[in-house]
Amino acid sequence: MSSLKPLTLWSHAGGPNPWKVAIILNELDVPYENKVLHDNKNKEKPYTDLNPNGRLPTIEDSNTGAKIWESLAIIQYLVDTYDKDNKLSYASGPEKYEQLQWLAFQASGQGPYFGQATWFQVFHPEKLPSAIERYQNEIARVNWVLDTYLQDHEYLVGDKVTVADLAFVTWANIGAHMDGGKTKEKNLTKYDAWMAKLNERPSVKKAYADQAEAKEGKWKWKP
Repeated sequence: MSSLKPLTLWSHAGGPNPWKVAIILNELDVPYENKVLHDNKNKEKPYTDLNPNGRLPTIEDSNTGAKIWESLAIIQYLVDTYDKDNKLSYASGPEKYEQLQWLAFQASGQGPYFGQATWFQVFHPEKLPSAIERYQNEIARVNWVLDTYLQDHEYLVGDKVTVADLAFVTWANIGAHMDGGKTKEKNLTKYDAWMAKLNERPSVKKAYADQAEAKEGKWKWKP
């Protein structure tokens, strides 16, 4: 894809959602520039002109004119636009909708619950044991759902790694530190093996290496 103009990925150093998109861009070998926002600049203009919700990520694609926010929508856009050979996706049949099913589960189940577990343990001004326990239990439950399915399947969809698998990686790695050991108690061996395999992919390693550099100030965007 050397003839493509680089996409712009608006991101921040800490949260998992921009790096979830970076993994997909890396897998598809789509060139992109990472613009990392700090100091709540995502809550201000000019960024809110792109994304009125003031959250990250957002992508801008000068090849098509698209400006997309919400990571699930971004991933679907990247698949539809840049995965014409279906290297990382399915474009038809039941697999297309199974892929969408798992992406929806990640966006509505994994992300919010894992995010709330992080909020109540790290950022909330007072400790609320009942809230902490609730979301730790939800992390373990979501991981159990995945493990149950993976008992009879190597991947979430079909016979290959797809965006459905990779979408879970960044929040899963955060959840491993936020579940109070509850996932380990369930002995989810299929889930653990699946995650270990995904974390070894070059696209994932590159995203985490780039995130580490972003935390040190690389790619910091200044208006």
